[in-house]
Amino acid sequence: MDGNAGTDQTRHRETVELMNLTLDDAKAAARTLRRRLAEAGTSISHGLALETVAQQIGFKDWNTASARLSAEPAGTGAAVPVLRIQDEAVARTFYVDYLGFAVEWEHRFEPGMPLYVCVRRDETVLHLSEHHGDGTPGTVVWIPLRGVEAFHAELSGRPHPRLRPGIDRDAPGGPTVEVIDPFGNVLRFCEPTD
Repeated sequence: MDGNAGTDQTRHRETVELMNLTLDDAKAAARTLRRRLAEAGTSISHGLALETVAQQIGFKDWNTASARLSAEPAGTGAAVPVLRIQDEAVARTFYVDYLGFAVEWEHRFEPGMPLYVCVRRDETVLHLSEHHGDGTPGTVVWIPLRGVEAFHAELSGRPHPRLRPGIDRDAPGGPTVEVIDPFGNVLRFCEPTD
């Protein structure tokens, strides 16, 4: 056996990690390998294609590659602000009906207890909480977006009884639409300028 085989495999694994290859990427490579070989007149099994790709990217076999590529890398995710709300119906009207967020999930310890809800719009995730001590009314959240003009037009098409936000073209970071929720939290939707 080649004395450098272990070192070569370690180098290959480090390269795979640097390239951020996923399990789906490796499966796609195996499908491509089978298709290309078939076009050239050579037929191989799906299992052999998987084993070949695993070895090409530095793993002993497909089982090892699958386990390593499936593992979530260590690190942090995006921050999720927790905003204090005091009235569920008012919060739903504002965040879902007016701003266009969708409810992803919600939680109560039991009926009649405070609500904790997750809302999302595109890549923006906010947690809204009726729990005392969660969030502070008056919190400011800066939310990057593409298409501030379109967002402003969308809000203008769904008038709110107490809000008529404009676009602050001179705001730090880029043109910004600022809205204040019914609980005093400030949401600054900004189209960053480079």
